[in-house]
Amino acid sequence: MSLSKTASLREIERKFLVKRLPDGLTSFPHDEIMQGYLAIEEGGVQVRLRQKGSIRSLTYKRGNRRAREEREIRLSAEQFDALWPATAGRRLTKIRYEVPWREHTIEIDIYRGRHDGLVVAEVEFPDETSCDAFQPPDWMGEDVSGKSRYSNVALAHD
Repeated sequence: MSLSKTASLREIERKFLVKRLPDGLTSFPHDEIMQGYLAIEEGGVQVRLRQKGSIRSLTYKRGNRRAREEREIRLSAEQFDALWPATAGRRLTKIRYEVPWREHTIEIDIYRGRHDGLVVAEVEFPDETSCDAFQPPDWMGEDVSGKSRYSNVALAHD
């Protein structure tokens, strides 16, 4: 196993509902994501398994605010397959598009299955200042950062 995020152990992001999909969405890089949760505790502690394309990872997150601690390691297919059954009842699937916009990459998640029709956009930032200064494009709607009903943990349980 190797660390896949070594530059920062903090995730700073905002999440928005999407009013309409941007033009040419399917031309941008995208992957199907399957994710499930091994552990969820109060205080925003999560241990997540994710397969994004051919990349499999285990991620530990802690915190409920827009800046959270995050540690991620890559897993082999065998490691992922050994852990995946433990996420039963706490899973979701989505297609993620990576849309460049100004100096950012906007990740648009189109949920599948029981959340079909839900579309959100997330933007990660290097610091709180750039997070606060972010002005979304007009196709993005309400800022739902920190609203638990839109968290992947909540969506995995519905």
